[in-house]
Amino acid sequence: MPFIHKNLANGRWCELSLAEQLGNIGSEVYRASRWQGKDEKLFWGAVERALELFDLTLDDPRWIGRRFEIARAREVFCDAFYGGNLYKSSFRDLIRYFNIFALAVRN
Repeated sequence: MPFIHKNLANGRWCELSLAEQLGNIGSEVYRASRWQGKDEKLFWGAVERALELFDLTLDDPRWIGRRFEIARAREVFCDAFYGGNLYKSSFRDLIRYFNIFALAVRN
């Protein structure tokens, strides 16, 4: 399956810090939350982009020791877009989590 983020998949993603990577994932999480229940095409597009960024982060060899945390965040994200039944997760909670990384990069 071709990458949505071709430039990032070709190595650019591994040039970003973990905070930058998670902040970018958070942008897609936010987009998904905005479009949920309003526009299915835009919602699922944001979900697919977020999942691809999660997978690129999991493939980044620098984060071998952090893979459990990253994979759990991906799992909680999946739970949120399927209704939060397993972890009682919500997009609002995920946005708060990811905003911390975006703010860290900004500062």
